[in-house]
Amino acid sequence: MTTGHPFAPPAHEQHWVTAASELAREFAKSAAERDRTAELPIENLRALHDSGIDAAFVPVALGGEGLSYRSYGAIVRTLSAACPSTACIWVMHIGAAVGLVEMSTPDTARFWADELVDGARFANALSEPASGNLFLQPLQHAEPAEGGHRLSGAKRFSSGCEVADHFLINALVDGQPAFFGLDLDPTTMTFVPIWDTMGLRASRSQLIEFAGTLLPEDRRCPPSTGPRPNHIGAGLAFLSLGIADAALAALTAHARDRAIPTTGEPLASMQWVRFAVGDIASRLEAAAMYAQHMTWLADQNDTGFLPATMHAKLQANTIARDAADLGVRIGGGSGYTRGDIERAFRDAPAGWLMAYSGEICQDTIGASVLSPTTP
Repeated sequence: MTTGHPFAPPAHEQHWVTAASELAREFAKSAAERDRTAELPIENLRALHDSGIDAAFVPVALGGEGLSYRSYGAIVRTLSAACPSTACIWVMHIGAAVGLVEMSTPDTARFWADELVDGARFANALSEPASGNLFLQPLQHAEPAEGGHRLSGAKRFSSGCEVADHFLINALVDGQPAFFGLDLDPTTMTFVPIWDTMGLRASRSQLIEFAGTLLPEDRRCPPSTGPRPNHIGAGLAFLSLGIADAALAALTAHARDRAIPTTGEPLASMQWVRFAVGDIASRLEAAAMYAQHMTWLADQNDTGFLPATMHAKLQANTIARDAADLGVRIGGGSGYTRGDIERAFRDAPAGWLMAYSGEICQDTIGASVLSPTTP
């Protein structure tokens, strides 16, 4: 997207996108090995922090640059194309940290901002084993205790939790959902290694068990005054767009290099391949444009942001799966064996499953369209 386009990162922030691109080139070199070993990419996460990108997302009032959602989306997409596990952990890290800054009282917000700048790691503890995709509607009750409330239960799919210092967590308090900032408490928190997955293997999104963990009252977020943009909701579409980029790049390289034995021509010369690639490339461009529109809405603090996240996520999830599927079809036996095409094929379904899942997005959008109050 050309500089100056309203959906593009602002010109004065472009150097951050460039810095992320340079880091991503290095991350890509170890992505396959990370996938093979399921080793958490802590060096990548530290490199992102050391570059200053993390701190740049701190609001201006607290000493940061308050980077735009448009730049954020571009950074997530770039990181995801290189190493989607790194991108996934980073989305949740920034989402939890900036979320706590924005939802907390002024003094507590300053604490969270300083922690992010100083290199602390953040993670989410929102999804529950029994709540399905409805991660904002906790079912587990935190009981009153001295200094706050105590939680006994479990949260799952917490990306990067094993290296986190702080958590954004929710629970029912007096029957109502409440958010807290929580410091790691090794005496009452246990990480259960459930993450033996098909894709995003290095994100290590484990289950956390809580045994009477204190949720401090002074770290409780005040009740929300209404919907507002958030980095997790905005980032998920770009995770899938980056995987789609990687899938398209891998299948393109194969189609150009693979010769048809009977003609000696590259596989890319076959009409069905050109038709299929043209379809994927066009749909990827459209999905990316809508996702960029969604981040523009976020930067305007527009009420259309939240509905747009569902449209953007659904389109991005779909094109990632379809691009990865086409890669295997074009790759044939080569695409079915270990390699960049096969890895994208395993990573691509993750976005559809993440909350809100593709089915929930479809149902919500469909219900809105079919509502008798819809113009």
